[in-house]
Amino acid sequence: MDVSESKPERIVVGVDGSPASLRALEWALREAALTGADLEALHAWEVPAAYGTGMVMTVPSSEEFEAAAKESLARAVELATVNDPGVRVVQRTVAGHPARVLIDAAEGASLLVVGSRGHGGFVGTLVGSVSQYCVSHAPCPVVVVRDLSEEDSAQQS
Repeated sequence: MDVSESKPERIVVGVDGSPASLRALEWALREAALTGADLEALHAWEVPAAYGTGMVMTVPSSEEFEAAAKESLARAVELATVNDPGVRVVQRTVAGHPARVLIDAAEGASLLVVGSRGHGGFVGTLVGSVSQYCVSHAPCPVVVVRDLSEEDSAQQS
């Protein structure tokens, strides 16, 4: 195969706005800069099963969830790329369960990068359910990036 005709490598990174996902984005940017890979920043979203509180349930439209996801992703990418302007970043928001969306997006990718814990799950766990699912089911290598900021602040106290 002629190398000049091959497509550039592609790294997929899951970004949900959590501290761990922001560190994963920063790590993926550095890796993309080192390898010349394109970076696909992906924010998966879904309408919660029990959205709202008490007697009155207000359910925003899927368009509102999509808009919020796009805004959150754009803000995260903007902050992370301040020092890495040379990396091509494609931003995508997809409706669906984050684990399944990331696995589907990783098809054909050279690497999948996720944070150790997102916004859901139980505080204090080392690896969240989405990252654990990705490690077990991804069609490519997976890097799980831990958010050490909580540990750092605990050590400083």
